[in-house]
Amino acid sequence: MILGLTGGMGGGKTTAARLFEVEGYRRIDSDAIVRDELLTHPEVVAQIGARFPEVIDMTNGRVGRALLAQRIFADDEDRVWLEELLHPRLYALWRERLATAPGSRWIIEVPLLFEKGLENWFDFIVCVATSSTHQLARLKERGIPQALAEQRISKQLPLAQKIERADFVLTNDGTPEALHQQVVRLTRSLANTL
Repeated sequence: MILGLTGGMGGGKTTAARLFEVEGYRRIDSDAIVRDELLTHPEVVAQIGARFPEVIDMTNGRVGRALLAQRIFADDEDRVWLEELLHPRLYALWRERLATAPGSRWIIEVPLLFEKGLENWFDFIVCVATSSTHQLARLKERGIPQALAEQRISKQLPLAQKIERADFVLTNDGTPEALHQQVVRLTRSLANTL
């Protein structure tokens, strides 16, 4: 079984995915793959550097993620270009990981699941929902200024539409324990469908 986990920025996808992991699911963190594998891959770094030389740190040759984010969220054409560079590589890595344990239960964190039309990858889609107040507070804790957070959020499908299109919704406005209880209930319910 493969679950796609989505929601808005700062909504708690990573926290929820870790809770699925506790419940026996294998986890794929798309953001971590992009950050740790793709944005450090020499070919990807070279292509990004050719288009956005100002985002490459000349002391170590690495992509400055904060500078890159500023650039791409300010210009839709640049954002689309970067997505077209990264997403096929990301999906190939998903396939590799899924092939290592085809009969397992998987949870894949996919921020842009609906935006990129990836519904057919998954048996079920789970959306983590939170209020905009909680969302902005979490992003502020990560050091993302409110104006930048709102700019990034505006590039995603509205949360209400994600909730409507998901098979299951987890509410993340309470405690981590409350979220864990929801994950436990959902994983037990899904185990009964197998």
